[in-house]
Amino acid sequence: MIEEGARRGRVSKAAAFAALGLTSMALAALPSRPGPAQAEPIVARSPTLVLAAGTSATSRAKVPAELPFGKGPIYPGRILVAYYGTAGTGALGVLGEDDPDAITRRLRRAAAPFATEDRPVQIVYELIVTVADAGPGDDGDYSHDIAREKVETYIKAAHRNKALLVLDLQTGRSDFLTVAKRWKWALRDPWVGLALDPEWRMGPREVPAQVIGSVGAREVNRVSEWLVGVSRRNDLPQKIFMLHSFRTSMIENISDVVRRPRLATVLHIDGFGTPGQKLATFHTVADTRPRHMRMGFKLFYDEDIALMSPSRVREIRPLVEFVSYQ
Repeated sequence: MIEEGARRGRVSKAAAFAALGLTSMALAALPSRPGPAQAEPIVARSPTLVLAAGTSATSRAKVPAELPFGKGPIYPGRILVAYYGTAGTGALGVLGEDDPDAITRRLRRAAAPFATEDRPVQIVYELIVTVADAGPGDDGDYSHDIAREKVETYIKAAHRNKALLVLDLQTGRSDFLTVAKRWKWALRDPWVGLALDPEWRMGPREVPAQVIGSVGAREVNRVSEWLVGVSRRNDLPQKIFMLHSFRTSMIENISDVVRRPRLATVLHIDGFGTPGQKLATFHTVADTRPRHMRMGFKLFYDEDIALMSPSRVREIRPLVEFVSYQ
C-alpha cells in the first residue's frame, strides 16, 4: 500500500500533462529523434510538468570536505535512496511537497527498508535545478534555472541531515555543459553531484513534451570531464554523475561514455507502468551500458501500477544501487 503521507499535497503528474493536452497514451507515443528502431517495450515517459522561467546562480558554497559517511568512495557497499522533485511544488515530484527537514523524515522512512546487513542506506535529495519549459523564454532555450537561494536551502539541509544532493538538469535547447557551468558554485560542494536528463535535451527546432530528447556520448563526456576538473581543483571526494534514460535511443553511443574514477556514474532507468513493463525497460536499457556504470531505478508513487516494494527492487539484477521516488 502506498503511504498516504506520500500522496498528500501532490498534483497528479498525469493530470498535469492532461492540462497540456497530453494523455498517458500520447506520452507513450511521443517520438524520439530519428534513429535505430526501438526494441524495448513502450513505457510512458517520466511525467514532469514544464514550468515558467526563473533565475540563474553564480557563486560558491563553502562546506566541509568529506561525504556524510567519510572519505571513501560512494560505491560499492551502499544503496542510495532519493526523493526527486524541485523546490516549492509537489507537481514535479515528492521532494517539493514539504520543507527539506520535514521531507527528510519521510525520506528516511521510505529508505529504511532498502538497507541490508552489507548495504547500508544513504539518503539523497535529487533536486531539479534547471527545469524544461513549454515556451522559449527570453533566451529561447525552453528551460529555466530555479532561484539560487532555493538551491542553497537544500545544500544547507543536506549537510544538516547528512544527505547527498544531486542537481538534475532539464536543459531544453541548451547543451548540458553550458547549463552545468552555471551550477559550478554548488558543485564545488563535496556533497553535491550532477544528473543529466536527456528526455528534456532538445534539438534546435524541438519543444519539450512534444518529443523525447536525447544526448550523445560525446556531450556526456565533455560534461564529465569538466566535472572531474571541478572535483580535482577543489580536492573533492567522489561525486554522483547520473544519466537518466528509459529508451536505448536517449543516450546515443552509450558504450563510448568514458569511465571517470572521480565520478560514480549511474545509469538511472525511468518510466512508469506495471512491474513487468518497468523491468522489461530496465533490462533492455541496462544491456546497452558499459559495465562501469552503476544502475538506478525510479519508483512513481502515483503513476506506477502496483508500486514495487524495496525487497522486490533489491532482487533486480544487475544490482540497483540508486533508487529515486517521484
